[in-house]
This record gives sequence, C-alpha cells and structure tokens, in this order.
Amino acid sequence: MNIFTTIKDFKSDRPTTVTLGTFDGVHLGHKKIIERLTKFSPSENTSLVLTFFPHPRMVLQGDSELKLLNTIDEKAALLEKAGLENLIIHPFDQSFSELTAEEFVKNILVDQFNIGKIIIGHDHRFGKNRSADIHDLTAFGKKYHFDVEQISAQEIDEVSISSTKIRNALHDGNIALANEYLGYSYFLTGTIVKGKQLGRTIGFPTANLKIDQNYKLIPKNGVYIVKSSIDGKIVYGMMNIGTNPTVNGQTQTIETNFLDFDADLYDKNLTVELLHRIRSEEKFESLDALKNQLAQDKQTTQNYISAE
Repeated sequence: MNIFTTIKDFKSDRPTTVTLGTFDGVHLGHKKIIERLTKFSPSENTSLVLTFFPHPRMVLQGDSELKLLNTIDEKAALLEKAGLENLIIHPFDQSFSELTAEEFVKNILVDQFNIGKIIIGHDHRFGKNRSADIHDLTAFGKKYHFDVEQISAQEIDEVSISSTKIRNALHDGNIALANEYLGYSYFLTGTIVKGKQLGRTIGFPTANLKIDQNYKLIPKNGVYIVKSSIDGKIVYGMMNIGTNPTVNGQTQTIETNFLDFDADLYDKNLTVELLHRIRSEEKFESLDALKNQLAQDKQTTQNYISAE
C-alpha cells in the first residue's frame, strides 16, 4: 500500500475510486465501504482512501480529550490488510475546513485525484460547515463527470456501527461488544519498559506497556485476558489496566502477566489484543490477598483459553 502524508503528494495517471472519512477503528461498517472500494473498482482504476489527522473534532471543536481507537500506524496497517492500494493521511486544520464543497470537489477530487468514482456512506457530509450531502455530491458528479455510489445504512449494518459506540463500550469495559463491532480484537501497541517490578515479588512478573500516543483510547481499568504474538508465537496472558491501588499507586499502568513465558521483553515493541474482561481493579487488604486473587484470575484465564 502507498501512504501519502498530504494531498499534494498524490498523483495518478489512472482514474481513482475514492472514499473519505476518519475511519477510526476500521470497524465492520468501514470494512463494508473498503470492500466496495477494492472489489468494484474497474481494473484500470486505483483505490484511494483520504483520511485526516488530527481528527476534525480535535480541530473544529477543540476536543482535546477525544481518544481514538487507532493510532495512525495501526489504522494504516488495518487498511492495508483490507486490500487498499493508496492511503492519504492529510493534516486537518482550520484552512482545510474552510474549503467549500465545490472547492473540495473541483480542486481535490477532480484536479488532484483524477477521480472516476466516489463511494460514500449514507450519512456523509462535507465542505465548509459540513453543508453538503449526498445530493450535492451527486450533482457535482454530473457536472465534473464522475460516478457517485452511496452505501445505505442497511448495507453497512441494520444496527448502526459507529466509532462512538465502540469508544463507549471500551470506556465501560465492555470488550466483548467492542470486539463484536470492530470485527477483530481491540489492541494496544507500545514498548515494554521497566516498571516497579512488584509482580515479581509475588510470583506474577509483568511486562509494562508504554504507549507513546496520548490520543490512543485505553479501555476501562480492570483485568483482561489478552494474547500477543511474540517472536512468531501466540502467547496468552492477563493484563491489568489501572493504578495498582493495593500499593497506593497513583498513575495508570498497563501490565501483562504472560502465561508459560519467560523471556526478556524490555524495549520490545509489542501489540497486545484484549479478548475478555475478567473483573474490575480492586484494592486488597494485603499483598497476600492480591496474590490469591491473581491465582484465581490465572485459573479463569486458563479456563478461557481451553474453551477457545
């Protein structure tokens, strides 16, 4: 897949079949659109997704607290896996938001992208103040000679899948619902760093995951069953997201105790998939009480793996 960091870097002699949006999560609804984009593009066309960073809400509404389901690299990897040929991750700023609908269509879709066809969701709006909709786009298509294909809500899903619903599920700790909407297990990617090494003292050593992107959504504090691919091998474990209140911790950490695994992971870049939520984080009376609970969590994890 070809990745471009600005619209002006993209050029194509072939007509493009285009779709656009934030595609946060690259969830099942998004994948329906990507399938159309790649499956129905004529052989002489090339598929193209235009997406943005920062998220438009961060710019237009000043929503600095908005957390996203994917980092830029994670989103790109998911779109490539879906079969996309070209991805543009364009910087979204105030000046871009000021483009009128026709300026966007003429200057970008037509002149820059050499558009042959656009595939768009049923509720997509675009242009300054999101003033234009599918009817305007269809009119522009006739004027500038490109096709417009609309994907209805029913085709995407009878139950509207949205990035917002997935975010809410993760905030609630409902990893099962989030994964159902996503069509894959929600995952966290980061670097393994040294922590306080408390787990070693009670027989449950952990890998401490540091995520550099502060906009990445971290699910609700609690204990989760997880898996990761380490040196080509699938390894299961139990992850705690939280502050370690038993030892009066103050900052959130993401720590995983991998089962039947003993190797140095420090400084490794690791992706951890969240499969199932076991329980909420608790403050225990003593380290012994915490240790007993972790033993129960381990048994729960082993039972889950066996059932899977």
